[in-house]
Amino acid sequence: MDPLDPVAPLDPLDPNASAIPAQSGVGARIAGNGIGEGPGPEVMAAATLDGNKVMSSDGQNLGKISDIMLDVRSGRVAYAVLTEGAFLGMGGTLHAIPWRSLTLDTEHKCFQLDATAEQVKSAPGFDKDHWPSMADRAWGASVHQFYHREPYWEATRDVVESDPATRIDPGTAQRR
Repeated sequence: MDPLDPVAPLDPLDPNASAIPAQSGVGARIAGNGIGEGPGPEVMAAATLDGNKVMSSDGQNLGKISDIMLDVRSGRVAYAVLTEGAFLGMGGTLHAIPWRSLTLDTEHKCFQLDATAEQVKSAPGFDKDHWPSMADRAWGASVHQFYHREPYWEATRDVVESDPATRIDPGTAQRR
């Protein structure tokens, strides 16, 4: 069974198998069987992912994860920020990568991005002193479209809206 195959059947004998399809839109995929002591790979501290290498679909080292961006209102992971081409922590281009475009490779301890190195070089980027407004839905939609992903706020809308504990009433801005 190919762990990266989004339509691979669920192994009924695997206690770690998820009933959520790999491309369900809920989060990043996980490949490999790297299960160790402590948390992970299903639940991890965001700080443990900072500095992880990101590999392209054509095997090129793209850079490292420098930040994990959260949608605070919904509690969803929105983007991983890829630092490309930095030298000794200076310079380099930053790219917001939709979380669902990444696969955590537990065996190689890196992320796999389903885009080639050339595609990432032509991706919209920014520098450390001029971040885009990541809450801007038009900006976010263009980033998700570039990586051929449905925007995270659309992909998980049914999950969030079906749970009254996570919904926010815009009229009162309080949790129900």
